[in-house]
Amino acid sequence: MTKPQIAPYGSWKSPITSDLVASGAVRLEQVILDGENIYWIEMRPAEGGRCVVVRRSPQGQAADITPPPFNARTRVHEYGGGAFTVHNGTIYFSNFTDGRLYCQAPEFMPRPITPEGKLRYADLVVDRHRDRLICVCEDHIATGQEPVNTLISIDLHGSKRSRVLVSGNDFYSSPHLSPDGTRLAWLTWNHPDMPWDGTELWVGELGVDGSLRKVERVAGGPDESIFQPEWSPDGILYFVSDRTGWWNLYRRHKGHIKPIIGMETEFGAPQWFFGMFTYAFVSAGNIICTYNDKGTWHLASLDIETQKLQRIEISYTDISYLRAGSGQVVFIAGSPAEPASIVRLDLSSERLEVLRRSTDVVIDAGYLSIPRHIEFPTEHGLTAHAFFYPQQNGDYQAPPGELPLLLVISHGGPTSVASSKLDLMIQYWTSRGIAVLSVNYGGSTGYGRAYRQRLNGQWGIVDVNDCVNGAIYMVKLGEVDGDRLIIRGSSAGGYTTLCALTFRNVFRAGADYYGVSDLESMRKETHKFESRYLDRLIGPYPERQDLYRERSPLNFVDRLSCPVIFFQGLEDKIVPPEQTEKMFGALLHRGLPVSYLPFEGEQHGFRRSRNIKSALDAELYFYSKIFSFRLADPVEPVQIQNISKKG
Repeated sequence: MTKPQIAPYGSWKSPITSDLVASGAVRLEQVILDGENIYWIEMRPAEGGRCVVVRRSPQGQAADITPPPFNARTRVHEYGGGAFTVHNGTIYFSNFTDGRLYCQAPEFMPRPITPEGKLRYADLVVDRHRDRLICVCEDHIATGQEPVNTLISIDLHGSKRSRVLVSGNDFYSSPHLSPDGTRLAWLTWNHPDMPWDGTELWVGELGVDGSLRKVERVAGGPDESIFQPEWSPDGILYFVSDRTGWWNLYRRHKGHIKPIIGMETEFGAPQWFFGMFTYAFVSAGNIICTYNDKGTWHLASLDIETQKLQRIEISYTDISYLRAGSGQVVFIAGSPAEPASIVRLDLSSERLEVLRRSTDVVIDAGYLSIPRHIEFPTEHGLTAHAFFYPQQNGDYQAPPGELPLLLVISHGGPTSVASSKLDLMIQYWTSRGIAVLSVNYGGSTGYGRAYRQRLNGQWGIVDVNDCVNGAIYMVKLGEVDGDRLIIRGSSAGGYTTLCALTFRNVFRAGADYYGVSDLESMRKETHKFESRYLDRLIGPYPERQDLYRERSPLNFVDRLSCPVIFFQGLEDKIVPPEQTEKMFGALLHRGLPVSYLPFEGEQHGFRRSRNIKSALDAELYFYSKIFSFRLADPVEPVQIQNISKKG
C-alpha cells in the first residue's frame, strides 16, 4: 500500500473534480409506467439543463423520446414537476420554452394541443373514457394580478377548447381518476397555507359530458395535510394524512375513513413539486410503499386486510417517485455509496435491477465519505438531526494535531430534508479534507408534523440555532476545528446562512446561493405559490412588519463580520437578483472580503454544467484564500473584494 501523503486539510488532491460534479450526473425525475414500457425524465446539465423524456422498452433498450430543442418541464408554482404523462405509447408533455402542452405519438414529432399564451400546465392525467387530459392550469394572462389556478380538461387532439372543471381556490394538485372513470379526486388549498400545512381532499362524480357533480370534501382542513390521493384497482380511495402528527396511510370506503397503518414515520413528503408518489397498488389487497424514518427511506409491502407492513430489505436510503404495474415496481433511489438511479423490482423474482444511474462515474471507496446520522441537543431542551460526513481521502492524512474545517449545509425549503444518498458535491468537499454537516433543522420533514412546525413563527431563529448547535456539537466531540467553521446554503438555506452569519458569531465564512436577505421584499415580490408562506414562518404582514425587519440580514449588515461569497441566477423569479446585489453592495461598503458571481440564463437553482462548475470552483478558491490553505489543483481565480483587509 502507498503511504498517505501529509498535507493540510483542504489541500488534498481529489479525483472528484468540479467537472465531474457538474457534467457527470443527470437529475432523474418523474417515473411513469405504460404497459411494460418505463418512462422517466432526465435533466441534463450538459444540454443546458434540458429535460428529456426517456423510454425503456421491455427488451431493455433506453432511448430519448422528446427531441431537441423540446424541454419537458413546467413552471407551475415555479418549481414544476408532473410535466408529462403517457397513454398507450403517446406522450403528453409541457414544453418549457413556450409553456404549451404537446402530444407526441410513436414515431412522430411533437405537436401542440394548447394555444400560445401565458398558460402553464402540470399534473397531467389521461381520461381515456372521454379522450381528454385533466390537469392543473396556471393562468398568467392577467397582468398585475396573481395567477389563477384551476383544474381543467383538454382535448387530446387539440381540436376543442379547454374546459374548467374546478375553480375558486388558490391552488390545486393531484387529480386522480377512478379506474372506471366515473369519479375524480383532487387536492386543494388556499392562502396562507402551504400543502404541508393544510390541504383538502375533494371527490366528484363525472357525468357523461365530462362535467363534475356531487362534489364533496372528504378529508383535510387547515390543520391536516393530505398527500397523494389514489384509487385502488377496485375503486376505493386511499390517501396519506398527517392528522395524527405523522403522514400515514388511510382509505375512504362507504363514507368512512379508516387508517391503514399507524406509525411514527412519514409516508408522505412536502409537495414542493407535482407528480410525487410514495406508494402504489400491486393489487387491490397489496400496496408497495416507501416511508421516511429519521431521514432514511425504507421500502415495504403492505397487506391491506391484515394491515401488516413487511420491510423489503434493500441498500437504498433515499426512495422517491414510486410506481407499480405489470409485475414490477419502479422508483428512483440512492444510498451513501450509490448515486440516484432508476431501480426496478421484479415482484415475482424479488430481483432488483438498476435501469439508469444518474452518473456512470464510479468513485473508489477510498474517496467516499459515508455519513452517519447524528442527534444533538439544541435550544429549549430539544433534539435536532443531521448527517455528518467526515473528511475522507485514502491518499492523504493531515499533519499531527490539525483538525479539519467543517462546512455546515443548510438545506432549502425550508420545509425540505437533507438526504443521505450519494452527492458528489458533498464528496467534492470531504475528499479534499473538509468535513460536512448536513443539518435537518427544526422545520425539516421526516420527523413528524410537530418537528416540522418548530419553524412556525421562528424562521431565522430555530434553523439558525440548530445549524449553530450542530457545528458546536461536532467541535465538542473533537472532530472539527472550531476556528474554521463555514456555513453554506441555497434559497431558504441561503437565508439561514445569512442569518447565522449576521446574528451569530460562530462561523468564520459563508457561501450564499440565491438566498433571501430581505423578508419584506420577498413577501412583496415573490411568486404566488410562496407569496403567503412567510405568514406562518414569520407572521402576518403588515401586522408583524417588525419581525420581518428584525430578521432580515440586509437590515443588520453592521453585525456581519466575516467573509461571504454570493451566487445568483439573473432570471430568478423566486429570489430576485436585487436582494443578493444589495447584500453584496453593503458588505463591499463595509470593507469585508466578499465576492459576487451572477449567472446569465440561470433561474432558482443552477442547471447548466459550466455554471455549476464555475460556482463550485469559486467557492473552493474563496475558502482557500480566507483560511490560507493551498489548493492541490489550479482553479480559475475569483475576484475577492477587500481581501487585503481580512482579519
